[in-house]
Amino acid sequence: MKNLRDINVDNKKVLVRVDFNVPLNQDLEVEDTFRIEAHLETIKYLKEHNAKIILISHLGSPKGKEIGFSLKPVAKKLEEISSFKVNFIEETLSPKVDQEIDNLKAGEILLLENLRFYKEEEENDNEFAASLARLADIFVEDAFSVCHRAHASTSGICSFIDSYAGLLLEKEINALEGVNRNIKRPFVAVIGGAKILTKVSVIKNFLDKADVILLGGMVANTVLKFKGVYGEIKEKEVFEAIKDIDFESPKVIVPIDGMISKDNFSRVGGIDTIKDNEEISDIGPETIEYYKKIIKQAKTVVFNGPMGKIENEVFAKGTEEIARIISVQNNYSVVGGGETVDFINKKNMKKEFSFISSGGGAMLEYISGKKLPGIEALNKYHEN
Repeated sequence: MKNLRDINVDNKKVLVRVDFNVPLNQDLEVEDTFRIEAHLETIKYLKEHNAKIILISHLGSPKGKEIGFSLKPVAKKLEEISSFKVNFIEETLSPKVDQEIDNLKAGEILLLENLRFYKEEEENDNEFAASLARLADIFVEDAFSVCHRAHASTSGICSFIDSYAGLLLEKEINALEGVNRNIKRPFVAVIGGAKILTKVSVIKNFLDKADVILLGGMVANTVLKFKGVYGEIKEKEVFEAIKDIDFESPKVIVPIDGMISKDNFSRVGGIDTIKDNEEISDIGPETIEYYKKIIKQAKTVVFNGPMGKIENEVFAKGTEEIARIISVQNNYSVVGGGETVDFINKKNMKKEFSFISSGGGAMLEYISGKKLPGIEALNKYHEN
């Protein structure tokens, strides 16, 4: 796969797919800059090589054009941390956008409005992709974190414009290929988070690839319900999605105790003590020690998804303990997932891991062996 170093971008209009899907607070201010900072190398390279830089991204999952999902505060934060002048336009496709791009000078930066204000983006609509392509001379895919999505700005666009990998995308692939091609065992995958549906195929693939899979968060809760330990899975689509996974495999480890909660009450207890309408909001002390013992023996660790409801400090201990034990071991550790990375940043542990991926689902899918539509589109472009 060729990257932007392989081409002449001097005075060319370069459309860059970045991932500025960052958390905003109630005042619509950027709370964490990790994903913005991750793209600075690509942006600086283009600026230094006199490209006319047009940045496109999504933010959240808006229903139409919602002001709370505007990229305007992101433009402000990008300008602040890069010291570059960043122009922003509250539109994505329009004659006004065309005019702004025509007026761009070499080295200038323009950020367009949220791609997901248009339903055609997630529908991978061909005409929408072609319209995006018409904005520039060259397309650069730098958003590894959305390459697992077959969207107009990640895969569809490559059919209509000269397309290349950005420096962040290249860095992500190189780091994750280090896991794929040279796995040092034991290989432990720590998987948590809120939605098991996004991780079904990944868990299936890791059953073949990893030596141990440690589960936490709502992912673990769902598996415990599936195994009949407590409660039941009420969502039919969830049951259908996971029914063929071998959760009885000795590779799959689930919590043995937890911070069990109901309404505003919480207690530490064994899994067999869970009562009606109670839920595990964090892994418990016995599980933490058990997981730590396994992680200490690992040579490769992939960590994605919190072990509990980390938005509440009461239920954040499991995630912090697991993160810290991974960070101090002499192993190759890869961390990804928005919530997980944000948490690690807040705890000042970012420098303690071998590699922090800007992707969550994309990272897991890539390591588990799935083909990512965004990367496949680039490969297909260069094959043709």
